[in-house]
Amino acid sequence: MGSGIAHVFAKSGYPVTLCDVQQSFLDRALASIRTNLGREAAKGKLPESDIDPTLARITPVISMDSLATTDLVVEAAPERFDLKADVFRKLDSILPESSILATNTSSISITKLAALTRRPGQVIGMHFFNPVPVMSLVEVVRGMATSDATFTAARGLSVKLGKTAVEVNDAPGFVSNRVLMPLINEAAYAVMEGVATAESVDQVFKLGMAHPMGPLTLADFIGIDVCVDILRVLHEGFGNPKYYPCPLLVRMVDAGWLGRKSGRGFYTYNQS
Repeated sequence: MGSGIAHVFAKSGYPVTLCDVQQSFLDRALASIRTNLGREAAKGKLPESDIDPTLARITPVISMDSLATTDLVVEAAPERFDLKADVFRKLDSILPESSILATNTSSISITKLAALTRRPGQVIGMHFFNPVPVMSLVEVVRGMATSDATFTAARGLSVKLGKTAVEVNDAPGFVSNRVLMPLINEAAYAVMEGVATAESVDQVFKLGMAHPMGPLTLADFIGIDVCVDILRVLHEGFGNPKYYPCPLLVRMVDAGWLGRKSGRGFYTYNQS
């Protein structure tokens, strides 16, 4: 997600500082951005001559201290509150007082993250969708303390990136994952209980509901571990057992069957 967000900012003409914890992660991200820009050029969506200038706008760094003069940070760490909390505390301590702290979280409370900082009015959710260069939606999520100025800035920036910004108020899972994850969870139960195979479940949704891909193919694309993390956030946030992760999903995570990124989930993928 981080590389996709960097891609769309740089393509839109913004200078980007891309920060990660290891140089190898940064190298992989830049290689992915170059590949995706090349695909856009091959489809006529981007002049070939724009690829190198776009990449030149991205500065890879390992130290968060390099972000000390940044006006806006979009955090895209894995979907764990403890990890995001550490990132937010660190960023809050080094960023200028005027800077906006945005998070790409897909389920975690914006209000809770904002409360860790000295600038709760300048904390907002900017939930991009994967793959970021392709998907047009950004859920712009207001926390309880998010100021109108911060919301207006985040919404306006989303539009400048060529996205459609949809205003959402803070609640577990927001709109997208509050609705999507129970669907994925029930689809997993249907497989676990022998109601149908993964292929059959996905066929029902593709052919009967006109979904571009079935819920279990989508779960593999998102990452089974991410789905489980989001379901646990929903379960904790609402206290409703309907959000408890299907045992099959939990077992798949325990087995390392995380979907596309691991080569196996509900389906098997070629990792070459």
